[in-house]
Amino acid sequence: MTGQQLSDRNSQLLNLLVDRYIRDGIPVGSKTLAQDKQIGLSAASIRNVMAELEDRGFITSPHTSAGRVPTALGYRLFVDSLVKANAIADDLSPGDGQLLSDALKKQLAQVSSPSQIAESASSILSDMTRQAGLVMLPRPEVMAFRQLEFVPLSEKRVLAIIVVNEEEVHNSVIQTEKTYSESELNAASEFINRNYAGQSVDDVANELLSSMEQDKSLIDSLMQDAIDFASQALQEVKPADSDYVVAGQANLLDESIDDMQRLRDLFEAFQQKKDILHLMQRCASGQGIQVFIGAESGYQVLDDFSVVTAPYQTGSSTVGVLGVIGPTRMAYSKVVPMVDVTARLLSAALRAD
Repeated sequence: MTGQQLSDRNSQLLNLLVDRYIRDGIPVGSKTLAQDKQIGLSAASIRNVMAELEDRGFITSPHTSAGRVPTALGYRLFVDSLVKANAIADDLSPGDGQLLSDALKKQLAQVSSPSQIAESASSILSDMTRQAGLVMLPRPEVMAFRQLEFVPLSEKRVLAIIVVNEEEVHNSVIQTEKTYSESELNAASEFINRNYAGQSVDDVANELLSSMEQDKSLIDSLMQDAIDFASQALQEVKPADSDYVVAGQANLLDESIDDMQRLRDLFEAFQQKKDILHLMQRCASGQGIQVFIGAESGYQVLDDFSVVTAPYQTGSSTVGVLGVIGPTRMAYSKVVPMVDVTARLLSAALRAD
């Protein structure tokens, strides 16, 4: 039974039940729903609809309670209906949007490296949504070449010091065929910095290889050696494995999560990182906001939780993903637009950087 096969009346009642359960956190009964003027049904009629929804797997009855709570399928239909009606974007008030924008801009103005930017975004996202905030660090493809210095060593060796992404330093020792003076090496490094600084490491490496294949008569001997040395050094610049930062795990302790072992398993997954990082990497190849409810993520540790993610970019290229993890009973209509806005602000900050 798909959401499209539900009647408008049944869909409306399901959405109202989910919304009420998200707000109050207690099973919702027919009498409660009958008080809502949008429904216009008696409690008896509502009970019949709820029985049908339960038979079809959209809601369930916890223990002996007379009320019902949404299943993962019910949440999915609820979220899809919000997206279809564009209600998610509308539910973020101008005040909330401005508060998020101001807080993030203030924090980002005080940091510079991608890892610091990610930490700030994760912390603010967690504070605003009251969930656990996650931000995947920019993927290795966007490592930016900033500066290279050649330092003479003994026995025809040169130390290449390469700075990428503002503060990340890589060192490489190059064996040379002759001895170079300090002034020659300074001229060589100035040539590399003047022509290649600011580009991605991958682009610089490709351009250096292309230059090495050109007619050597067009480039003087020292500059050709500089290109050769820089190419060798960049081959050893190994980006760190993809990683993410997480903030606000303690927020999840405030939620009414029945199975504390599930929560402990999630905290362990935050530490181990493998499964959650793999999910975020999958999201990086997708488009726009993605919402995983319970088992939809494909990872058992997330079966009792929901994940909302959005990609962030530099230019037209996706370089990472941010999002929140929280209980399935999260305020999707507020969390989703906050994730979306944060992704756009982070994209703007990285472009400025």
